[in-house]
This record gives sequence, structure tokens and C-alpha cells, in this order.
Amino acid sequence: MKNKKLRALTEGAVMLAVGLVLNSVPIFRLPNGGSIDLGMIPIFLFALRWGLGWGLLEGFLFGLIQIFIEGAVAWGWQSLLLDFLVAFTPLGVAGLFRGKGKGIFVGILLGCILRFLVHYISGVTIYAIIAPTELFGVTWMNPWTYSLAYNGSYMLIDTILCILVFAALYKPLNKYIQAEDLKVHKPEELKEL
Repeated sequence: MKNKKLRALTEGAVMLAVGLVLNSVPIFRLPNGGSIDLGMIPIFLFALRWGLGWGLLEGFLFGLIQIFIEGAVAWGWQSLLLDFLVAFTPLGVAGLFRGKGKGIFVGILLGCILRFLVHYISGVTIYAIIAPTELFGVTWMNPWTYSLAYNGSYMLIDTILCILVFAALYKPLNKYIQAEDLKVHKPEELKEL
């Protein structure tokens, strides 16, 4: 049990570091925060391997450390709280689908939807102070539609990227993604391995 906890902590630290590196080299970055990058992939992988509790902690830490490393784009403490700590924590919900075969894709989708909802709420409540604003050559008067367009623009692409990467990795890394290496095997099962 002690070794398993140490392994979870070590793997969590490595996945967190990889996620932060991937997050720091965005494919595209929007002006008021939010980017298209591959940073969520290691966080999802960790959550799928270790489950809900560890996954939620990993998502929370990912958001927390981004504040210090990235120099967070925020409109006050409320924005820091929502757009980083609260928004990234639900990525760990993918851990509910640990060992569920192709159900991992539902977990990834659910984590992305929950993250989007938090960013959407932040946009409607906190970022509404900058309305009207221009985005994609359009002046947005309504914070509801602005938040949908702004946060939806990068979250939809991030979600698709995550699903595509996991689809590509599913077959070659299936045992690892399904956490089969973490299961306790009976002596007769070990002979078969």
C-alpha cells in the first residue's frame, strides 16, 4: 500500500510536469487567457490510471501551479479561483472511468465539458465587465454569447485534440491507460503474464 501511494505521487509529479510543459507551448493563445495546447492529456492519463480522488487532486494542482508559472490572466481573485483552481480540478472526473475500456472517452469528454462550464460561468459573471468587446472581428454586446464564443472556441478544439490523441494511443498503450499494471495479480495470473 505504501509503495502504491509513493508510485501515485511520483507518477502524479511527472504527469504534472509534462502537462505544464505542454501547456507552456501553446498551439494558439487567446488574448484574455485560454489556449489550445496538449496540457490536459497527462492530467487525463493520470486520472484514468489512478481514479477520481487522485485525478481531482492532479487537476487542482495543475491549475494552481499554472497561476505561478504562466503568470495568470485574471480579473481579480474570483477569476483566479474560477479559471484556474476550479476549472482544472474537474479534469480529474475522468478518473470515474478508470479501467472502463473505451469509456475513458466519456471521462475525457465529461472533464472537458465541466472545465468549459466553469470558464463559461467566469466569462458571464466576471469578464462581463469588459462588455462590449471584440472577438473574431465581431463586437459582442451580450456576455452570455461572448463567453460561449470565447471559451467555446478553444475548449472545443482542446477537447477534440484530447480525444484524438487518446484514440491514437488507445491500442498501443491500452494496458497502461487502463491501469492494468497497477492491479494486484493472484500467483496463477502472474504465470500467464
